[in-house]
Amino acid sequence: MTTAAEEHRSIAGAFTDRVHGVRPGAWDDPAPCAGWVARDVVRHLVEWFPGFLKAGAGVDLPIGPSVDDDPVAAWTVHSDGVQVLLDDPATAARVLADPHVGELPLDRAIDQFYTADVFLHTWDLARATGQDEQLDPDKCALMLEGMLPFDEALRASGHYGPRTVVADDANAQTRLLAFIGRTP
Repeated sequence: MTTAAEEHRSIAGAFTDRVHGVRPGAWDDPAPCAGWVARDVVRHLVEWFPGFLKAGAGVDLPIGPSVDDDPVAAWTVHSDGVQVLLDDPATAARVLADPHVGELPLDRAIDQFYTADVFLHTWDLARATGQDEQLDPDKCALMLEGMLPFDEALRASGHYGPRTVVADDANAQTRLLAFIGRTP
């Protein structure tokens, strides 16, 4: 079984590859998320998670430059800070408390809420910037299986668009993306 630190290293590494692969001028290309451009995908990840960690576990992540000024450096500082936190053996003994999810071991909360978000947004950044859109098929199938029972709650959260229709025999990535409201 993979640890939360190993999972983040792999998933954030794939996202980092896409960040480094953005061609000059493409940071303002439209993203699949309504009203977003490529840099907004990075902005979302580096802006929502620090507040979640601070409120739920008292953790302060390092803050890099503005995504508007340097999206690559903003992502790098942020992602490296999350990795340092997950690599710290003390993190497994810490708890994140949130009124919506209750109390969870901090490493599990990071994996479940943040690393999963990075995984999904890897496709968004790749699509926005014309890069390799392929996600790990086993991870796609696992995530979809875990999300299906929470369909109503996920839609009510406002974080996911309406499901899009795809063929019954579509691959796991296509079904996952359709489930979260993307048009694969």
